[in-house]
Amino acid sequence: MRYVRFRDDAGDVRRGEWTDDEIVAYPNEGSRFVATTETYDPDDVEILPPTDPSKVVCIGKNYADHAAEMDSEVPDRPLIFLKGPNAVAAHGDTLPLLPDKERIDYEAELGVVIGERCRNVAAEDVDDVIAGYTCFIDVSNRDDQRQETNWIRGKAFDDSAPIGPVVASPEDVPDDARVQCRLNGETVQDADLSLLIFSIPELIEEITTYMTLEPGDVIATGTPEGVGELSPGDTVEVEVEGVGTLEVDFEA
Repeated sequence: MRYVRFRDDAGDVRRGEWTDDEIVAYPNEGSRFVATTETYDPDDVEILPPTDPSKVVCIGKNYADHAAEMDSEVPDRPLIFLKGPNAVAAHGDTLPLLPDKERIDYEAELGVVIGERCRNVAAEDVDDVIAGYTCFIDVSNRDDQRQETNWIRGKAFDDSAPIGPVVASPEDVPDDARVQCRLNGETVQDADLSLLIFSIPELIEEITTYMTLEPGDVIATGTPEGVGELSPGDTVEVEVEGVGTLEVDFEA
């Protein structure tokens, strides 16, 4: 199943299941007047981020080919950085590019959505805490990233974490799911999860050794080779096998 959050024509935030060609909405929580399930055309509603994370935990250089294209060594343990809630953007959004920067890049990734509050999760137990998977774009400000060690200006600025359009159930996403990125319709990244240096169980075990993950938090698992520069007017699509396609535009 693919779960979605959206705003209906009355302005209410709703949840539902995105099937092939429609959204099957769940009754509004607490409403006793909705007796039947409603359906919506995805083109007629505002798609929201499918989760409302307290934080996004991002992993750097988790594909060897990407580390090489960045002239970096493969890390000996997961390289972790954070994005806050204000970084989150949604499928269909038109996003600004930071002004007066020489290079802003796209990075396509698989996002892991956490289903319950957890700490100190062993690798063999991660299935108990994963709600599902989503598409993720790590929008990266290389100008400032190259000048700082904590990557706040480089990675955690507003709208730097588009997520969506859905959260897919774990059983719908293969262990070696394909991750692709298209820039203005041209494929620029194409890899699969078998190429991750640190697997999803290893990442969750490492992260929860240091911090508590809350329901709805997202782990961005790293980007494959092929990152590149964004320009005003660009459209970026990230497709993850079993999830679907996240699409965002950048202001002209």
